[in-house]
Amino acid sequence: MVTTSLLLAVTLLGQGSPWWEHYDIRETFLCPRLGRVQIERNDAQASLLAGGARSTGFRDDSPLPGIRYRNPRMTLILRGDLLTIEQRSNRIECTRTERV
Repeated sequence: MVTTSLLLAVTLLGQGSPWWEHYDIRETFLCPRLGRVQIERNDAQASLLAGGARSTGFRDDSPLPGIRYRNPRMTLILRGDLLTIEQRSNRIECTRTERV
């Protein structure tokens, strides 16, 4: 149920990004229940690609550890080789695989 609602939220937020967003960094992570996901990011925003869907969030200048990107439905937190996807009370910890 958690995985289904997370993927539904990602799907509802959009399928593609405009060409002008220009993502400098692309990273791949393995997540429990989600499988392989990709993060495309730059200094201002990041897109999570999972299950054929894309969700974009904007940089959050939080004092908490990690690089954070947020949209109304979820928060992405990057700390070294870990990606945390938070959506309401759901939290998924993902591990970096090779860079793409």
